[in-house]
Amino acid sequence: MNSVQSFLDKTLDWFQLLGPNIYLQSIAIAAAFIIVGKIADFVISRLIAKLANRSSTNLDDELLDLLHRPVFISFVLLGLGLAATRLPLPSSPEFLALGILKTIAIVTWYGFSRNLIQLLLGAISRGGGNKHVHVSMLPLLNNVFKIVLLALAVYFIFLAWHIDVAAWLATAGIVGLALSFAAKDTLSNLFAGLSIVADAPYKTGDFIILDTGERGKVTFIGLRSTRILTRDDVEITIPNGVLGNAKIINEAGGPSTRHRIRISVGVAYGSDIDQVIEVLSKVAADHDEVCKSPEPRVRFRRFGESSLDFELLSWINQPVDRGRVTHELNCAVYKSFQKEGIQIPFPQRDLHVRSMPQAAI
Repeated sequence: MNSVQSFLDKTLDWFQLLGPNIYLQSIAIAAAFIIVGKIADFVISRLIAKLANRSSTNLDDELLDLLHRPVFISFVLLGLGLAATRLPLPSSPEFLALGILKTIAIVTWYGFSRNLIQLLLGAISRGGGNKHVHVSMLPLLNNVFKIVLLALAVYFIFLAWHIDVAAWLATAGIVGLALSFAAKDTLSNLFAGLSIVADAPYKTGDFIILDTGERGKVTFIGLRSTRILTRDDVEITIPNGVLGNAKIINEAGGPSTRHRIRISVGVAYGSDIDQVIEVLSKVAADHDEVCKSPEPRVRFRRFGESSLDFELLSWINQPVDRGRVTHELNCAVYKSFQKEGIQIPFPQRDLHVRSMPQAAI
């Protein structure tokens, strides 16, 4: 800061060479900084922009397009501020003029910072996110950055007008404490929403199963609640505070979105188990939506009370198709067993009467 102030003092000394007329010096200072601003604007928007056009991305072009206007305005405001300090103005008009110029500069750079955040988050969104920032976090980050930038802009405006912010901060702390007690549940949902967005146990489009049994597709993740759409086309809204402490099964989680389905079936004792395994494997292989890798497999699970229990394990590409594909495989298994003469038993009990009461005889 000392070096900047020293440079400005030397700059003002140079303009004294124009003569003792202070008004002429002020006009020259303002005009000189406007010219310097135009030169800086030309360098950024023309010369540096030509170099940026050679890159493979448009991010640097958009950044330069945002930057050149605030730079030009800053030089103009700096020149006007120096010109105002050069004039023999009373303290109040000088304070008012400098406060207005500082406020314009703060608002200008606030707009630049806001547009820069939008630009960077948009680039991350188009790239599908990265290992540090998930796409689902972008709306939250956008809101957080906007609030932080607005708070900083208000803080610097207060400083520009020499307003003591200590009392305001103390008042804000007391009000915040009162609101935190009044909106305890809302804040609980808010912080749980932040945790969900940051930890990303699920994302929009995933199929999840809650510990209460509801299963559906995540359609919206907000700061207060999450919405899922069930297979009955019924939308359920769950507060994030509940989800933050619940056990959630994400059927689309893991390294792949593929989903495993199980078809359980029992055959009569005395059936040829090799034939049963072959028929079940063929049913899975003949279905177009059953994945070839991993391969479907058949497992002989247990000796049941009335049947030999088998299970057909296969994979499908999307969890949303589970109900329909399960229905189609069940139909195919039943038809194939009928065709091959494989019996599907039902529970039976034999009652043996060892003796009859005399009255009944």
